[in-house]
Amino acid sequence: MNEFLFKVDVDGHCWLDDHTLKISQSVWLNGMPEAELLERAMIIKEEAEASQIYNKGYFGTPQSGGALKLELVEGIFLSESGRIDVKKKGRRMTFPQLLHVANNIHPNFGIKYLVYRDLRLRGYVVKPCVDPLDFRVFPRGGSPSKTPSKYWVSALSERSIFDLKELRKHLSKAMQVKKELLLAVVDEESDLTYYLARVVKPKGKRGKKRKKPKAHSLLLEDRVMVMDEQEARALYEHGFYGKMIGSRLQLSLIETAYLLEKGMIEVKNAKTGRRIGLHSFLKKARKIQPDFGLRLKVFRDLEDKGVIVKTGFKYGSHFRAYTMDPHKAHAKYLVHAFSAGHKGMWPEVSRAVRVSHGVKKDILFGMVGKEIEYVALKRVRP
Repeated sequence: MNEFLFKVDVDGHCWLDDHTLKISQSVWLNGMPEAELLERAMIIKEEAEASQIYNKGYFGTPQSGGALKLELVEGIFLSESGRIDVKKKGRRMTFPQLLHVANNIHPNFGIKYLVYRDLRLRGYVVKPCVDPLDFRVFPRGGSPSKTPSKYWVSALSERSIFDLKELRKHLSKAMQVKKELLLAVVDEESDLTYYLARVVKPKGKRGKKRKKPKAHSLLLEDRVMVMDEQEARALYEHGFYGKMIGSRLQLSLIETAYLLEKGMIEVKNAKTGRRIGLHSFLKKARKIQPDFGLRLKVFRDLEDKGVIVKTGFKYGSHFRAYTMDPHKAHAKYLVHAFSAGHKGMWPEVSRAVRVSHGVKKDILFGMVGKEIEYVALKRVRP
């Protein structure tokens, strides 16, 4: 049994992390529906009892002959709730004993059970489903036979790997059947945080198209400066590139690379006065910032979609992104650029989502592969 999640003493008392859950063998009541523990499931054979359990919460799957088959997670929840009496070969099974059995069969059962339990206590009808996802969740008041499920849920530990490619696969499956994907992350205190995952297609409005300006600039270490005021203001007003510092325009390396690609700027070395072409500029930029190429791909993609992209350093992200004039609206997104196969840890993701939530922006993970896609995570209370 996973001792981190469940602790059982010699008196049969069970603690589910900080939620003290006292289990005593004396709580079993006469007349309670009886379920037989099988190898990987439970069965309620008596038809009236089976009907009673199914009709009050849609637990289990009705069988021919009137019996009801319960998945382990369903049966253990009903046992904890005091709604069924579970036996194995005529011997009554306590809640801690059932947890021990389930954990031996399913290594991550403790995590899944906490998520199932929480959703049930929130009033949802929850049905286990096949891997790789864990549960189907139906709207409050709905039924599996009449109401489409609302969420597909994946139960995760905070120590799980955040696999961006795997998440995108889950999203594709959910989108195909028009379901929302809910990620339920359980921390070491058994508190749950829910994240709604979705694919986003950012699009911006830049206003009237203007003739492309052409500016001359100097490379100063890790930034670029346009000295001529007229050229500086023309470039800034064209796409809100850089930042005006007095009469000069300061550009980031990524903005400069993009403008070089578009033929809107000429760059010279401030020390030698020699012109720097795109290839040489990119080579210098990668030495300064190893992931420059990855970030540039996301920057380019967003800019080409009409989104105005600025540094996200103040928010701990790669970029902040505006869908309209930055002088008239706040940034809508905080953006991180990752390779499509990126793997990280959930605490890192949690920090990014919390910061974006705190400043009222959406967090986007830009997946760079054959195409560039954007996955958004948002904290929700189901």
